[in-house]
This record gives sequence, structure tokens and C-alpha cells, in this order.
Amino acid sequence: MLTNQSTFAIGIDIGGTTTKFGVVNKDGKILQQNNIASNKHSDIHFFIEELYQNIQPLIENFGGNKNCVGIGIGAPNGNFYSGTIEFAPNLIWKGIIPLASLIQNKFGLKTLLTNDANAAAVGEMMYGVAKGLKHFITITLGTGVGSGIVIDGKILLGYDGFAGELGHTIIRHNGRLHKGTGALGSLESYVSASGIVATAQEFLSNDILKESLLHQYSKDELTSQIIYSSAMKGDKVAQKVFEFSGEILGEALANFVMFSSPEMIVLFGGITNAGDLLMHPTKTAMEKNLLPIFRNKVKLVFSILPASDAAILGASALVWEN
Repeated sequence: MLTNQSTFAIGIDIGGTTTKFGVVNKDGKILQQNNIASNKHSDIHFFIEELYQNIQPLIENFGGNKNCVGIGIGAPNGNFYSGTIEFAPNLIWKGIIPLASLIQNKFGLKTLLTNDANAAAVGEMMYGVAKGLKHFITITLGTGVGSGIVIDGKILLGYDGFAGELGHTIIRHNGRLHKGTGALGSLESYVSASGIVATAQEFLSNDILKESLLHQYSKDELTSQIIYSSAMKGDKVAQKVFEFSGEILGEALANFVMFSSPEMIVLFGGITNAGDLLMHPTKTAMEKNLLPIFRNKVKLVFSILPASDAAILGASALVWEN
């Protein structure tokens, strides 16, 4: 049934296990959404066929292809220039996948692709707290640490399309091992969900008093959410975990500020649910490590986009912006 004849875009967010998609109008309202499994089909063509069977009826519901301005996709290791996903470690498809061209040919609609963190930055610029800004950075804090850098109103892509991997910058010389990359001391190994758990485990093993709610959980049971809940109950070790994580993040943000001089840094993702437990030490450490010419100039804020919708919004925003 035809429900709307105004123009819209399709936003697709591809994750390791789930692919979310939705119909989005230019005001950033998701008119309808759904999802399918990302890891069901090892053959990318079967995945695209299932995607088509689920998305095309939505397109028809809102007036058909003539009203759809295009399809935007956010995906791990997505390359905006080539429209390819390249060697994404957490996706079932290996090597280089020409996803944008495959989907464009299937749907007959302009299709743009970028990595998921860049899509989040575009979403913030069009619909979120960074609306109207031309110089800002988004940092996504979740399973990993992603980033999108906007300079002069444009996403920083670099010559090959992969610029802006701030989560993999080295913040501690010969520091903690990142199991996925083999790097020592990268930001992601400290302030991702698993990084926060690793910090808690280190603190617990060195805790002289041994007084912490966290001791009741096994190594496999401990999560960043449990650490947060314990910190909110007044647990000193859990609170110390967020203080330490905030200090690491703040030092890294100071480096990023002195590189690109943004007006704002937007923090997004599940870890930001810690609120002031994370924000206060992060802001303090960032300002402490900035040169005087940069101090007290950069707004450090949490995203206002709803977590469940942000990825779809960011992906769809690619089409409106390009």
C-alpha cells in the first residue's frame, strides 16, 4: 500500500551479525525499518538477493524508485572511493567485495558506501548535535573504537579512502596487546568494551584490598555494563576503571585536537552510557594535555542520536550529502 510519496533515502548498516536498514526522509525520520542476518550467506550475491527481497517492498510502499534518492551503506572497512568492503575481519565475506556496484545494479538506484564510523559522522552532521558544523570529530566507543573526521564540511578520506582510523593510533608505547591487529598500545585496546574489561581485570589482580563487587564475576562473565553498574553503586575499583579509561581517551583526544583543530568532538556508542563517569576524566585529561592555544575551545559532547537508529540515519545521510 502506498503510504508516502515524498522523497526518501535508504540507509543500510552492515554489522558482523545483523544488517539493519530503513526508509529515511530528509528530516532524519525513519519511516520504516527492518533487519536481516549478515552472516547467513557466505556468497555475497545471496545476501544481496535477500536484502532486495526485504527492501524493495519498502521502496514500493513509499512511492517506488522514482521517489528514492538513493541507497547509503555503512560497513566495516568500507571504502567511499571504490564502493568496496576490503578485508573486513568481522564480516563473513573475505577479500574485496564490490558491494556498492552490486547493490546499485540490483536496485537500479545510486548507491554510496563508506565505513561505519564515517557514516556516523555524516549522520551527526546532518541530523545530530554537529548539525551545521564544518569541523568536528566523532568517536564511536563500543565493541571497537571508530572515528570520523570532518574538515571544511567534508569527511577526511585520504588518498585511498581509509583515513581516520584514530582507534588504532598508538597511545601507550609498547602497551596492551590488541588481539585483532597485533598492535601494542592502541587506543582501541584500552577504551573499547573489551578494553575496559581488560583494565578491570588488571586492577582486580593488583587490588590490595580485594574489596570490589567485580570479584563475584568470572573472567568470562565480566562486561563493561557490569563494571558501569558496579561503579554507580559506589564500587571504587569500577570507578577507577572509568577514571583510567577516561584519562587514556582524553590524552588521545588532545592529540586529535592538535591535529585538526575541531570545534567539537562527539562521543557515541554503548560506552558513553557511563555518562559523567567517563566524561569528567576524559575532559580533564584532554584539556590538561592541550597546548594553551587549543584549551577551552573544543566542545566535548555525547551524541544525541538514538543508539538504535543512528547507524541507519548515518548511512542514509550519505545519499543526501552527495
